[in-house]
Amino acid sequence: MYLHLGSDVVILKRSVIGIFDLDTSTVSKHTRNYLALAEREGRVVTVSQELPRSFVSAYEDGQVKVYVSQLSSQTLLRRYAASA
Repeated sequence: MYLHLGSDVVILKRSVIGIFDLDTSTVSKHTRNYLALAEREGRVVTVSQELPRSFVSAYEDGQVKVYVSQLSSQTLLRRYAASA
């Protein structure tokens, strides 16, 4: 099954490591460092040019990619659960 992250971006459901809310998770220094490292390594995929609300970590092609989405983490979690 697939998880639609917004715009025209879909990923395999089984590749999802975690779905995170940007407002609450970026309070932690560790999360900010994780996102900065992923950005420097070119592993960040911006789903939309709209205001980002969440990010999804997924294991694809032998590496962890970070998808930044305009959808809320709750919406993505509902989509994840619904795509059984």
